[in-house]
Amino acid sequence: MDFFGQLPILMVAAPMLFAFLIPIVGWWTGKFAFPMAVTGIGISCICAVGVGHQVLLGGPLTYELGGWEPPWGIVYYIDHLNAFMGVLVSSIALLIAFYSKESIALERPGKEVPFYCIFTLLYVGLLGMVVTGDMFNLYVFLEISSLTAYALIAIGDAKASFAAFKYVVIGTVGACFYLLGVGYLYMATGSLNMHDLATRLPELYESKTVLVGLVFLVVGLGIKMGLFPLHTWLPGAYTHAPSTVSAYIAPLMTKVGAYAFIRVMFGVFQPEFSLETLPFKEILGWTAAVAIIYGSIVAISRSDIKQMLAYSSVSQVGYIVLGLTMGNTEGFVGGVLHILNHAFMKGCLFAVVGAIVYRQGTRTIENFGLLHRKMPLTAVAFAIAALSMIGIPPTAGFFSKWYLILGAVKAGEWAFVGVIMVSSLLNAVYFFRVIEHIFWKPQDKTAGGFATAVVRKEAPSGMLIPMLILAASVLLLGFASDWIVETFISQAVPPGI
Repeated sequence: MDFFGQLPILMVAAPMLFAFLIPIVGWWTGKFAFPMAVTGIGISCICAVGVGHQVLLGGPLTYELGGWEPPWGIVYYIDHLNAFMGVLVSSIALLIAFYSKESIALERPGKEVPFYCIFTLLYVGLLGMVVTGDMFNLYVFLEISSLTAYALIAIGDAKASFAAFKYVVIGTVGACFYLLGVGYLYMATGSLNMHDLATRLPELYESKTVLVGLVFLVVGLGIKMGLFPLHTWLPGAYTHAPSTVSAYIAPLMTKVGAYAFIRVMFGVFQPEFSLETLPFKEILGWTAAVAIIYGSIVAISRSDIKQMLAYSSVSQVGYIVLGLTMGNTEGFVGGVLHILNHAFMKGCLFAVVGAIVYRQGTRTIENFGLLHRKMPLTAVAFAIAALSMIGIPPTAGFFSKWYLILGAVKAGEWAFVGVIMVSSLLNAVYFFRVIEHIFWKPQDKTAGGFATAVVRKEAPSGMLIPMLILAASVLLLGFASDWIVETFISQAVPPGI
């Protein structure tokens, strides 16, 4: 048996096995829940890196489940795009798994066993969406990730139950739209295999059944990725979830949704059909532009930093969709690169917030006065990620925005160039407001701020180290952006773009 040939299934099977073992072992003792979750995700991460290496050396991989040949059986298909996504999802999930131990022990003591079981199942759902080559199997993993996310969000603060319920309702609508779209495609082609659909659909592009199916798929995935105005579940979910959960779902949930959007729009369908047959290019492009400005403006008005970061995510999803709808290579590269960069930036920012909550017990920006004197490393990590969100070189965020601007110029969309530039200024407004409080503005002038009796105390090392790795990654990804584009993203540009 070829061990390396089994890596695609091990990526999903290993964490799934540990997710089921955690509650069983938890009946005896809960102290093994954390190491078991880390072990399962760690094995999967190693497999994801191995699969990525194989794809780079030999091209796309196919794994047929149960020995059933496609299109009848479910197949895992891994090319440069989802190999890239697999490494992204597994690496961030592993870092947040390490980060979670002290945070969950503080915020939800005694709930470690159910938490890590669901935490690992959410990872299974996200990674399964990435590797599957079957439309219905993608729906199954989509629902696994959604159901587990609902549960994790619901254990947050006093308003978390309502936020989770809102997410359940809207997320269910999105899932129904996606499933209806899959049903229409199956009705027209008799197939659920993505590559088989890509072969059969071109001769059916005039079919109204296919057109309706595409519309349902776009709306369903738009809800899942939090695209304005289908984003209303996102701010509450990110704000009221536990700190670890926010740092987990914010970098990954919408990014995997964006990957599914790319796979359907440009893999199952041809780009020319997806963008030109119906006015999706104009509709999605301008919707994304509005999302970018709307999310930034609302973020400026928020004093709760988790709310600010949540609305910032609405804006950042707009960047991704804007790039994908440019219809050219530069825009596509910018959109995919921003998936990577925003995942690490937002993961770092929410990890910083969790560390501040752990030590200072506050999420209000006005209470961060001179925080750098108490938590200097945390303050530096926030500054790095914030500068990257604004788009300051040489951080990662600069390079994805640069590609987006190149794509807009090539497409002749000068209004979108203006949107990107204006949004960067708006990003600077709300992030420099936080930086001002952290580094220069005293919390309480009557008490002298932190100028006297300062006690430096960072978050525990289990939280601090993953947070610093995320911050360092934001810088390293900037320096490595050319290699990432040439090695992975340029190989994933679909024909016709």
